[in-house]
Amino acid sequence: MEIIPAVDIKGGKCVRLYQGDYSQETVFSEDPVAVALNWQAQGAHRLHVVDLDGAASGEVGNIAIIEAMAKQVDLPIQLGGGIRREEVVEKLLRIGIERVVLGTVAVEQAELVKRLCRRFSGAIVVGIDARDGYVATHGWRKGSEVTAVELARRMVDVGVRRLIYTDIERDGTLTEPNFEAIAGLVDSVDLPVIASGGISLVSHLEKLKELRVEGAIVGKALYTGDLDLKEALTVK
Repeated sequence: MEIIPAVDIKGGKCVRLYQGDYSQETVFSEDPVAVALNWQAQGAHRLHVVDLDGAASGEVGNIAIIEAMAKQVDLPIQLGGGIRREEVVEKLLRIGIERVVLGTVAVEQAELVKRLCRRFSGAIVVGIDARDGYVATHGWRKGSEVTAVELARRMVDVGVRRLIYTDIERDGTLTEPNFEAIAGLVDSVDLPVIASGGISLVSHLEKLKELRVEGAIVGKALYTGDLDLKEALTVK
């Protein structure tokens, strides 16, 4: 199982939100690139980067920082947040992003996702962000009537090869992942699933490994020191 540190960018800074609430923001660094280099130095094998401004606005908002990170960090980067047009996907892959994470368009433009999967194959990942089992879009600010499992199955049909599942109510809380929902998603589709939200202990990682997830994205717990990255990386 891959342990993936998260770097969330808002207003050019590295921040963490509480349950996706933009008004409950904690700034951990003025320099997201330096944060990314630090996780690399500690042994990370991949980074999960989120452009929170892009997620809210629908347009990638921190492109200079993202490009600098892609150039300076010698790790594969998966990026999400406001990626809703084909030309943006092309640009991000061209500047060195390995995977782009699609969220809102997975719900609203399945045909676009299908076309992107045909063009870019495994570089396309769909992020399923759920609140009470239902998918949220537009930076988690808008609800939908689509369940996480229903969206996952739709994405299988259009050619998506990997999913990221985030339980919004657990994200940034340092409680624990929604193991039941994660297990249900893993069992519902024959695709690799990366879990996110609420991970704060090595025991959480061990349980996720038992659930057969491909990876675990760890955010706030790394920044607060509740979880040590080097120790987390021992869970494989």
